[in-house]
Amino acid sequence: MSSKSLIIVESPSKIKTLKKFLGKENYEIEASVGHVRDLAEKNLGLDIDNGFKPTYVVSPRGKDVLKQIKKSLKNVSTIYIATDPDREGEAIAWHLVDELKPKIPVKRMVFNEITPKAVKESIKNTKEIDLHLVNAQECRRFLDRLFGFLVSKKLWLNVKGGLSAGRVQSPAVKILVDREKLRSNFKQNEFWDLQGEFKFKGDTIFSKLVSIDGKNIATGNSFNKTTGELENKNSIILNKKTSDDLIESI
Repeated sequence: MSSKSLIIVESPSKIKTLKKFLGKENYEIEASVGHVRDLAEKNLGLDIDNGFKPTYVVSPRGKDVLKQIKKSLKNVSTIYIATDPDREGEAIAWHLVDELKPKIPVKRMVFNEITPKAVKESIKNTKEIDLHLVNAQECRRFLDRLFGFLVSKKLWLNVKGGLSAGRVQSPAVKILVDREKLRSNFKQNEFWDLQGEFKFKGDTIFSKLVSIDGKNIATGNSFNKTTGELENKNSIILNKKTSDDLIESI
C-alpha cells in the first residue's frame, strides 16, 4: 500500500501552492473545480411526494473530474478533502465521497488561509464531514428549485419571459405585497382616549382611563384593520364629546 495521500481541493489555483508547502513525494493533489453533481433537471430533481427525496446527476465536467480523481486514488492510502470551509464546500466533500465510494480512510481538513502553518495544522487536526452543513446546503438547493423553477415559470407567463425568481427575493416580494394590501385596505376609525396627571401630597400621579363600568375603552388594536369593525362589541368608543363630558365630570 502506498504511503502517499490524496488531497482534494475545490479550486485548481490552490494546487500549485499546496505542492510547494507539502512537496510531491507524499501527496497527490486534485481539484473538484466546484460541484461535481447537482439535482436532476427532470421533475425538479425532487420527489415531493416522498419526503423531498433528491435525485443527483453528475455533470459532464464532474465526470471528467471524478475520472481523474479515481486515477489518483490508485496510488494513495488516505484521502484528505480540503474543499472550502463553508456549507457549499462541505456539500462538495459529501458528494465526492458519495460518488467515489472509497475503500480507504477519508478525512476532512479545513484551513482558512493558504500558509504552510495553516495547511499543516489542518492535516494534523482533521475532522468528519459536517452533515449539518451538508443538510443546510441541500435545503437551500431544494428551495432554489421549488421557488426558482416554479415561480419563474409564473413570471414568464404573467410578466415577461426570461425572468428568474429566487428563494429569498420571492418570499420577500410576497411579504411586501401582502403588507401593501393591508395598507391599501386599511379602514380609518376615530377614537379618543383619556389620560391625565394628578397632584397628590406633592407627588405627580399619571392615570389613563382603561374601562368604564367594566367595559374596556377602545384603542387602535380594538379595530379590524381591513373592515374597520370593532372586534369586541362590548368595548366603548370614546369620541370628543364623551371625552369632554368625562373631563368636565372629573
